[in-house]
Formats: sequence, C-alpha cells, structure tokens
Amino acid sequence: MLGLVLNTHQQWLCRQLGNLGYGVHRQVAVSDDGAAIQEAVREALTRADLVITTGGLGPTSDDLTRDLIAQLLDRKLIEDAGILTKIEKFFAERKRPMPASTKVQALVPEGAIVLPNQNGTAPGLAIAVKPNPFRRGGSPGWLVMLPGPPRELRPMFAEQVVPLLQKHFPQETAFVCRTLKTTGLGESVVQEKIAGPLQPLTDAGLVIGYCARIGEVDVRLVASGQRAQPIIIEAEQIIRGIIGKSIFGVDEDELEQVIIRRLTERKETLSLAESCTGGHIANRLTNVPGASVVFLAGLVTYSNAAKMNLLGVRPETLAQHGAVSEATAREMAEGARQRNQTAYGIAVTGIAGPGGGTDAKPVGTVFIALATPQTTSVAHHVNRYDRETFKQVTSQQALELLRRTLLNELEKQPTT
Repeated sequence: MLGLVLNTHQQWLCRQLGNLGYGVHRQVAVSDDGAAIQEAVREALTRADLVITTGGLGPTSDDLTRDLIAQLLDRKLIEDAGILTKIEKFFAERKRPMPASTKVQALVPEGAIVLPNQNGTAPGLAIAVKPNPFRRGGSPGWLVMLPGPPRELRPMFAEQVVPLLQKHFPQETAFVCRTLKTTGLGESVVQEKIAGPLQPLTDAGLVIGYCARIGEVDVRLVASGQRAQPIIIEAEQIIRGIIGKSIFGVDEDELEQVIIRRLTERKETLSLAESCTGGHIANRLTNVPGASVVFLAGLVTYSNAAKMNLLGVRPETLAQHGAVSEATAREMAEGARQRNQTAYGIAVTGIAGPGGGTDAKPVGTVFIALATPQTTSVAHHVNRYDRETFKQVTSQQALELLRRTLLNELEKQPTT
C-alpha cells in the first residue's frame, strides 16, 4: 500500500481465471490492518461465489490473514501436525535453525482444506463457507487463501486451486481462450490489420482483446458455446494468414523460450556479445530451462578494450566508426560466433542515455548484428526510452532478429 512493492498477483490471477472461463468482478487491495482485512473479506463474501486472498499467511507480526479470517468465520485454529513436520523438515534440509515463530503457519482454521506449499513454509488454505452468514439466503461460497511470494502462489494455484475450481465451479458451457503472441507490430497496427477480416466471427460471438507490453502485443481470442472451438480455430487461421510472421508463440510462450526451443530442435548453438544491454539478453535466455544445451557464452563487452580483447574488434574500426556503429556491431557478432564456435552470434551496441547522444547518433541509437555461418546482418533502431525499457526493447529486437532468421531458413529448406 506504500507503493514499495508491485502487486503482480491481481494481474496474474485474473489472467489465469480468465483463461479458464471464470470472470473476475472485483479486485481489492487493503493494508495489513485487522479491521480492513476483515471488512474486505466480509464484503467480498456478500457478493461472490469465490473469494481469493493473497498474502498474510507467513510467520511475521504483519501476517494477519489466517487469524483474522478464522475469527471472522468463527472457526477455531487447530495445529496441523503434518504441516508442522513439513516446516521442521524444510529448515532441517537447509541446515538452518527454525525460528519458533514459524510454528504459527501450522495453525489451520477448523474445517479448512490444506494446500501444501512445495516452495515455502506457509500452506495455502481453502474453506467452504456454508452456510454463508454474509450472503442473503446463506448460499455457500468458497474462500481460498494463498501465500504472498509469487514463486509459492503460482504453482499452488495451478496445481491445487484449479482442480478445486473445476470440481466445485464446473463450466456450464464450452469456453475456449487462445492468445497469440506477436512482436514487431504496434497494438493499433495489429488491430487495423485483423479487425475487419474477423468481423463476421465477432458477429458470431468471437471476443477479441489486445494487450500491449514492451515489445509485444497479445491478441486474445475468446468464444463460448457449442461453436466456440471452430470459431477460435478459424479466427487463428485468419490472423496467421495476415500477420503470421509476427506471431512468435501462443498462450504462455515467451520469445526466449521459443528461441531456445528452435535452436534445440535444430541442434544449433548461440553466443552473445552485449554492450548497451549489459547482459539482459543472456539473462532472458538463461531463465529458460535447458538453455545450456544451446547457449554457450555471453560476453558483456562494455568498454572498447573489452571489445578488442574479447571479441577481436579492430582498433581502426573503433577509431573510424565508433563503438556504436554498424561496423563495430558486425565485428562483435562475428567475433562472438568465431571465438565460441557457435552457429550464431548476436551483438548489440548502442546509447542507452540519458547522455552520450549526438546529432548523428541520438540517445536510443542501437545496432544489432547477427552472424551466421553464411552472412552477417545488422539492424539499426532508435529506441527512445528510459534505460531499463531500452534494454528490454533492444533485447526483444535482437531475439526477434534471430527468430526471423531461423524462420526464413526453415522456409528455404526443400520439402520431401
């Protein structure tokens, strides 16, 4: 509530629920205050069949959710021996002393279903509120409490809460959701290209949503009813026929995952030479499990000396063209590929700002080079953003250059 921590739970949970066909009607954020928490949960139970809370299940003094909800529902807290044993094992395996305060996480409201936490100590909890004392007629509802850390909340929701929802809140009609992930096109451009051709399907019940983020635009296709599946299939075919090359993945795909998957399938390798992105491309690639099979080396050559010593960039190239230039990017990519003996080498060099720009090379100027066994290509962009956004956009452009190259090479292969 102080703005020091970004609340990613609401966005993530709403997306997961929406993909499953469950409409979210309200989001509420409250401070770690007993009265505020109880009032928010009480009010939510008057209007919703399902209420999900996040956070407040840990061992510290500001973790109040468990106790306050038990009090609100007039349920006793009972120590769960199985949870306590798991907490003790968690600390023993890490050879760390167990603070006495962590035992509070083994307290469970009477009648609650325990959702084991495979990535932490605080279990989640699910309570069938029946009868519901806060709703007219006492119609039952469900209250699910999830831990705050995303690395604990997300797998718990996917593995344990989703089956619970599907059991107690089965979909009455067919629901299909498909997200096409695009890059290289702006949100308005995507809509202008596909909205018209999709109009007959929107008249038949297709719902289209657009979500723009740094370097990407998601196209979300939703349909319900008996014809939901064929409508979505036809819509995707139409979109791919119009902007197919800009679509890098579907649903939860990330561009770096697609790159690692393609290189793995082709049994080809990659090395990087990064200057202005400071290792951001390497960070994205190494977030993908299995990246070590294809990603062999990443060099952050920030200085001219590093570019010469580690990549073999020629002094005369730097003197004549400068560190931020097509020529330097080209030699960086070729040096990375040759010295690490990889199939591909990517290099980026640019001016992230806010200073350092000139009339000829303004802030945001970046050169991205891709060296292959056949040739080296260089792309020139001007990314006028803050430094962090500049790095993300540039990394996206570099990975997309490689993806397009792999795609073009695939299309050139003879068919048998």
